[in-house]
Amino acid sequence: MLTRDCIDCGLCARDCAFLQRHGGARQLAEKASAGTLPPEVPWQCSLCGLCTRLCPKDLDPAAVMLELRRAHFRQGGRPLSAHRRILAYERRGASPRFSLYLLPPGCRTVLFPGCALPGTRPGRLLELLHLLRQRYPDLGLVLDCCHKPSHDLGREEQVERMFGPVVHFLLAQGVRRVLTACPNCQRMFSSHGGALASQTVYEELCEINWQPPHTVAGTVTIHDPCGVRMRQGTHQAVRTLTTTLGLRIEEMRHCREKTVCCGEGGSVPYVAPGLAGSWTSLRLREAAERRVVTYCAGCVGFLGRHLHAMHLLDMVFAPRRALAGRIFVARPPLTSLNRLWLKFLLRRRMRQARIGQRRHDGTIGLTNVPQGDAD
Repeated sequence: MLTRDCIDCGLCARDCAFLQRHGGARQLAEKASAGTLPPEVPWQCSLCGLCTRLCPKDLDPAAVMLELRRAHFRQGGRPLSAHRRILAYERRGASPRFSLYLLPPGCRTVLFPGCALPGTRPGRLLELLHLLRQRYPDLGLVLDCCHKPSHDLGREEQVERMFGPVVHFLLAQGVRRVLTACPNCQRMFSSHGGALASQTVYEELCEINWQPPHTVAGTVTIHDPCGVRMRQGTHQAVRTLTTTLGLRIEEMRHCREKTVCCGEGGSVPYVAPGLAGSWTSLRLREAAERRVVTYCAGCVGFLGRHLHAMHLLDMVFAPRRALAGRIFVARPPLTSLNRLWLKFLLRRRMRQARIGQRRHDGTIGLTNVPQGDAD
């Protein structure tokens, strides 16, 4: 379809170094159809979806690159050696040691914070959980991986084998709604969550009319993660929370639905760091030395190497320290220790909850059912 309907307007490649390098979306699709596309090319696309959003013919070049990745595995291909690190991170998050399901009696909503937030900001996660449980006393918590890395690498069977059990287990336990703190987790639950409803904690905080204990002053700009590119409600909620804090927002040229990747997307840094860096450089130019608020722990970490990036949850709970750049963010190997400590602490605090975790085969089972809560 892309080879037939593309009008070569060039809009998709205007800000994308990947498409510029390879001649544009139509040329890429034609080479893919002819079998002449170099095998390393599909792994160099960030899959951010900006090209899809800009296309006047509603074509989807990013989907072509994702399909080529999937074809690699359907034809018996193995993961690239360059991706070992990200896949090891994914495996760790979905292991018996790191996973945890805490489901209080009557639980119908769970908080699913993702992998990065519990490791880099365990205290912030505890504050968020406490705040949300004031609204939902029976709120549950899930520490597990959504397997977005495998999804973006094209590992369809792995996603079905590992994320499918998350959905099935939660539904079987009576859960009907998931609150996400990670844009990539939100995207996975939106596309693969089946009967589970999902929305971000940022929208939830707006719905409960969260008010800060004190306001701050200053000007910031906002980086919207590409995982929630088309979620206008999330974009607006983030801006509402930011202005509620007392801050003034100056938008960058690429924002909301037309946001750009931070550089980390699609696991591109592992295979083409120069292309990944082109996105970061673009963000750096547009930020123009302003402080940047975002709501993805990965984006904060990646952009934070080059500019003053702040996680929105740090702004919610510690705005003055966040604005001053005085937020402690853990790095490996401390992130793994934080996740284990958090799991231990939460199990002690939520003793009345049904407790579950991953088994070694990837399935999920209950390890403890409090007396009186069993069938």
